[in-house]
Amino acid sequence: MNSPEKPEDLSSINGGDIADGLTQAERDPNYAFKATAFLAGVAGFSAFFGFGATLAYAKKKDPIHFDKGVVMGPSLSESGAALALRALGWGTVYAVGGCGILFFSLWKLSGCNNLHEFRIKMGEKLPKIRRNDPPQSRTEFDGLSDLMRYLETWGSEKKIKSVTQQNAVEAKVPSNTN
Repeated sequence: MNSPEKPEDLSSINGGDIADGLTQAERDPNYAFKATAFLAGVAGFSAFFGFGATLAYAKKKDPIHFDKGVVMGPSLSESGAALALRALGWGTVYAVGGCGILFFSLWKLSGCNNLHEFRIKMGEKLPKIRRNDPPQSRTEFDGLSDLMRYLETWGSEKKIKSVTQQNAVEAKVPSNTN
């Protein structure tokens, strides 16, 4: 039985993509842009689909009040859609402005000139994150059900061991019930 030829030089496969040892991000200068665009597209589509599904559900549940909220009527000074859009705009301004002021003030109070200095200074002040190397618990799971079973019993191993040890001690000590 003849086996297919195995190339001795891996650079002959795919024009050197396998053997060069470079990652996709290192080979393609636009990889970060493409990845960001993909994730932004997925997130945007998900948000658009979720918002549309919510509107469709609201219209199906109560079409009369839905129409009153969309179109400004004589009893309303502003339509529900316009009110919601205005609230969303002001909420965005407050959230971005508040966080911007908070982060800028932390930056200025730290007295740092660049991001590296800021990272070093915050690393000294904030608590250290311990490395989990080697991992103290499971890190690989067959599927979601295996993960859920593990999480259900996680932390109970110590309880089970202590209860088992306590039962073993009670079994060794005879009880006097006379």
